[in-house]
Amino acid sequence: MDTGDTAWVLTSAALVLLMTPGLAFFYGGMVRSKSVLNMMMMSLGAMAVVGVLWALYGYSTVFATDLGGGLLGKPFEFFGLDGLLAADQLSGTIPTIVFVSFQAVFAIITVALISGAIADRARFGPWLLFAGLWATIVYFPVAHWVFDFDAKDADGNVTEAGGWIANKLAAIDFAGGTAVHINAGAAALALAIVLGKRVGWPKEPMKPHSLPLVVLGAGLLWFGWFGFNAGSALGANVTAGVTFVNTIVATCAALLGWLIVERVRDGKATTLGAASGIVAGLVAITPACSSVTPLGAIAVGAIAGVLCALAVSLKYRFGYDDSLDVVGVHLVGGLVGTLLIGLFASDKAPAAVNGLFYGGGVDQLWRQAVGAFAVLGYSFVLSLALGYLVKFTVGFRASEEAEVSSIDEAEHAERAYEYGSLTSARGTGKASVAAGATAVLEGSNKS
Repeated sequence: MDTGDTAWVLTSAALVLLMTPGLAFFYGGMVRSKSVLNMMMMSLGAMAVVGVLWALYGYSTVFATDLGGGLLGKPFEFFGLDGLLAADQLSGTIPTIVFVSFQAVFAIITVALISGAIADRARFGPWLLFAGLWATIVYFPVAHWVFDFDAKDADGNVTEAGGWIANKLAAIDFAGGTAVHINAGAAALALAIVLGKRVGWPKEPMKPHSLPLVVLGAGLLWFGWFGFNAGSALGANVTAGVTFVNTIVATCAALLGWLIVERVRDGKATTLGAASGIVAGLVAITPACSSVTPLGAIAVGAIAGVLCALAVSLKYRFGYDDSLDVVGVHLVGGLVGTLLIGLFASDKAPAAVNGLFYGGGVDQLWRQAVGAFAVLGYSFVLSLALGYLVKFTVGFRASEEAEVSSIDEAEHAERAYEYGSLTSARGTGKASVAAGATAVLEGSNKS
C-alpha cells in the first residue's frame, strides 16, 4: 500500500461526491422556481438509492469475477462488501475498500445526470424506483464492460478476465465518457420520450430561475471533476498530473467555443452558455484526458464546445423535450470526446496510443466507435423499457395540475422561496401597506 496514492484517491472520491450536490445546484438553477426542490431532490435521491445498492451488490456486479464474455461480474460475490475490509486487500497500491469508495461516487453521479432531461414533470417516488432499476440493469453491467480490467500475473498472463470494452475491444475510456456520459445521455433521451413534453413546451418560455445557482453548480462540478479525471489515475503520479492539466485546458477551450457559437448565432454571449460550455468541455475530456497532449485537449474541448452548443437545439427540430439539455451536452459531448481519441491520441500521453492524426491510422478510431455506440444502444433500449415499466405500473409523470401550479408543493410539500408578508408584525396590515404606498409615492414625486 502506498499512503500517498491512498490519500489522493480518498480525496478524489470526496471531490466526486461533491459533484452531485453541485449538479443539484446546476440543474436546480436552470428550472423554474416552482420546481427547483424537486429537481434538487432527484440528485439527492440518486445519492441515497445508488449508494446503498453499490454496497449491497453494485460493486460486486462491476468488479467481481466475470461470469463469461466480459459482460457481468458475479453480483453477490462481495455482497455487502464482504471480504473487502481487510488491510491486505489491495487494488494496485491502494486498499480495495478505498477503490470501492471511489467507484461508488461515479455510480451516483451517473444516475443523477439523467434527471435533468425530465425536469419539471417527474414524480419523486417513481424516479427513485427508476434510479434503482437503471443502476442495476444498465449502469452496473456497462461499468463492468468499461472499468473492469483483466487481472494479470507478473508474466503478463491473464488470471481473471474483466469487461469486454476495456480488454477485448481495447477502447480507451479513462474516466467514463462511455460508462457515465454516453450512458446517462442515452437514458435521458429515452426518458424524455417516455414522459413526453412539459405543459406549454416549446411555445412558452421556460427560462432558468437563478443563473447564479447555475454558475455555482458549474463551478462545483469543475472543482469535483479534478477528482473524477485525475483521481482515475488511482495514484499521485504523472498520469494524474497530465489528466489534471488536460481537464483545465479542454474545459477552457470548450467554454470559449460555446460562447463563440452564441455570439455568431445569437449576437450575445450568455452566462448560461458559459456554464454549459464548462460542462461540455468536462464531459468531452473525461474519456480522453490520459490519451491526448494539452494541445490535443484544447482541440477536443473546442470542438466539443462548438458541437454541443449546436446540438442543444436539436430537441426543437426532433420534438423531444430534454428539459436541461442532457442529450445535447452529455450524450453528444461523450460521443465527441470518445471518438476524438481516435484522431488526437498521442503516444506522448500516458495511454501511449497514436490516433489518426499522429500516425496511428484508424485502428483506435474504430475501437472507440464500437465502444461508444454499443453503450449508447444498450442504454437507450433498456432505459426506454424501464421507463415504460415505471410509467405503466406506478406512474412516472406528475399530474398536469401539479406541473402547472408547483411540483415542489405537490411532491414535497415545500417551496424553495418563502416570500415575506407586506404586513407589519406589530401594526395592522392595512396601515402598513398604506404607509408603504405613501412612502413610494413621496419618493416618486421627489425624483
